[in-house]
Amino acid sequence: MPGILATSGWPAGLSLGYLRMNTRIAVFLVALAGSMLLPQAIQAEVTRLSEPVAVTDDAEVFGAPLNPDAKPTSLAAILDDPLEYVDTAIRIETRITKVCQKKGCFMIASNGGQAIRVSFKDYAFFVPTDTGGKTVTLTGKLIERALSEEQAAHFREDAGSDEIQAGKVYEIVADAVSIPRA
Repeated sequence: MPGILATSGWPAGLSLGYLRMNTRIAVFLVALAGSMLLPQAIQAEVTRLSEPVAVTDDAEVFGAPLNPDAKPTSLAAILDDPLEYVDTAIRIETRITKVCQKKGCFMIASNGGQAIRVSFKDYAFFVPTDTGGKTVTLTGKLIERALSEEQAAHFREDAGSDEIQAGKVYEIVADAVSIPRA
């Protein structure tokens, strides 16, 4: 076998080692290229239908600037006594568990075993679909509404979540959402 490889111009003693080394280099280069392209492929799947209204080193703000007059509160307080907060301008920091994966047109904020849907004022802006898992700051108002089974099923499908149920629900209608960068 070394004689056959030696006729192609490689020294007989180096031919198999040379091929093994070249194979290792080729595998390494393919792996390196794949690892560099993978983050771009993941980012390509993120839907961003709205541009931020403000960008800082730490965050992107979608919708409008955060309302400085909104009442600071917590999601736990809102969920414990929603009637106290209905139609009140609120400001909360909350963890987002789910985001509509089609357009980013709503989010699910959760606290322990409780969750609430967050929509966006006048359907005027959307958040990036990779917002799930991040802790955001938002301003808006809590509303009470009746959610039909058809609407609930639509929202469950878009969010990929069984957390949304039909009936009387409370929902935060955000006018601004500040999302931390990376």
